[in-house]
Amino acid sequence: MQWPTFNVRPYVCGGIGHLDEGALETLRSAGPRVRPALRTPEAALFSSAPLPPYRRDERTWAFAWGERRPVGAGSWITIAEEFETPGLMDDGERITLHAGGLGLVDVYYLLRGDTVYFSSLLEPLLSLARTPYEINWDAWASIIKLTFPLRDDTPYAEVRRLAGAGALVFERATGRISTRRELPRWLREEPLDAGHTTGEILEILHDVYKEFDGRPLLVPVSGGYDSRLLCSVAVTRGADVESWTTSPDDGTDTDIPFAQAITRELGVPHRVIEQDAAAYPDDALAVARRLEFLTPHHAWYAPFAREVHRAGRTLVDGLAGGPLLKNFMVSGAALEASSQAERKAALLGSLALGTPSVPFLAEEAADWIASSVGAAFTQATSMLNGHRAELPLSVLHTRTARGIARSPVNLVGPEVSFVAPFMHPAFFDAALSVGVARKAQGRFYRELLHAANPRVAALPSTNVVKQPLRRVPLRSAAAPAREYGHRMLGRVAELVPSLLSEPLHAVVAEGPDALARFNGWNDRFWVRSLVLFGAWLGDYETRLPELAPPWS
Repeated sequence: MQWPTFNVRPYVCGGIGHLDEGALETLRSAGPRVRPALRTPEAALFSSAPLPPYRRDERTWAFAWGERRPVGAGSWITIAEEFETPGLMDDGERITLHAGGLGLVDVYYLLRGDTVYFSSLLEPLLSLARTPYEINWDAWASIIKLTFPLRDDTPYAEVRRLAGAGALVFERATGRISTRRELPRWLREEPLDAGHTTGEILEILHDVYKEFDGRPLLVPVSGGYDSRLLCSVAVTRGADVESWTTSPDDGTDTDIPFAQAITRELGVPHRVIEQDAAAYPDDALAVARRLEFLTPHHAWYAPFAREVHRAGRTLVDGLAGGPLLKNFMVSGAALEASSQAERKAALLGSLALGTPSVPFLAEEAADWIASSVGAAFTQATSMLNGHRAELPLSVLHTRTARGIARSPVNLVGPEVSFVAPFMHPAFFDAALSVGVARKAQGRFYRELLHAANPRVAALPSTNVVKQPLRRVPLRSAAAPAREYGHRMLGRVAELVPSLLSEPLHAVVAEGPDALARFNGWNDRFWVRSLVLFGAWLGDYETRLPELAPPWS
């Protein structure tokens, strides 16, 4: 197994409760090399790098392993939401393992009676799971239809992911493990429209940057709103900035000329990271494995991430900018819905893959998957119902946290430090307080960009394209990708034939070049999701039971 190199955030594993030494040793041996950070009769914590507690006295202790380190005491939910870090703490009466507020940094766990074993990576916990593994088909339903799992689902029924603002608690008095889910700050203190001007929001963003003043920064510019705002603020502050751009493999490549215009205006050194179509299959499989088959996103990011690892600069990422500042993924139907059910359905419709050019899934499979995803989405977002910022928060708690965050957190984060200014509590709260109506059609964001740098704000944007697009060949649809995709789809067709429709079975039977017809946006994402499933089947086939999906 090729593990990430945990340079700036350690890999951790351990357990709480009635610990078994044999199980702990199995878990320790199954992942990256670790050393003891804590061992008590009821808690074990191992880390790939020295991990001192941020609080310790005669009765209590607390550890955290995100990039933003807490100082002093605090409840687990306060630490989770303020620092977006997982952690382990003992208050004298109970031991608590917690995720971050949104759960961006992964905590996976396996429950055995009144004992929990946990890990930063999913794969090491499989060493404690029963074989053959029990497949979590609900997880695969969401990964295929939404491109990310929901709730605490992973592809394996025994291994779960600790949800954002969630915790597992071992009570000393009872010797039992319980699950806790708290409302994070942005739900406990529902924001009213504070009437922030764009100037005030921009001032808050400048204050956020003060935390990493003095660091050499790498601000990728894509041609959209988020990256040009972050780069403009960095330049205004006199930071040591470089900017890079790569093709997102969307078939237009407007990002590169738009980014060149932006960086030229800002006077920032700019570099284009080239993509190689021949390398796409290796990149796609390497990213799938590194992200533990939880999303088909980010294959295009692999060449970029490799270069970032060599750069020695802090990556500034625009994570969450879209949902917080421009209603990204929030449709007009969701904004105008007259009931909770309508609003939920419209939002799920925006997040789910659209209708492909031909049916990709067999009718029974499609119906079961739609029902599974609908129920999971309703449950995953139920705590947001009726909240003033329900729509953007629903996107943040699902797509952003489970799918989009994987590139900075899991492809860049362990090797190189990254910062997400929009996720800083001060900026997050201020942006969230701005009403969704004020953000419609990007109006508020354009005002914010103009306040930051009017000349850069006026340059063409991938968010508002006003000229004909120049079409370029897709790396993910070139001959090497078609051959790879065909092999993976062939595996799905062989092992789970009831998943695919007759038209897709016919396409697979024609051979790799038949996939060339799937160049539309929705088609491409359906192919990527099913190819990911095929890759997973290939890696785990010998450890899986006889495949009997629930719709069969």
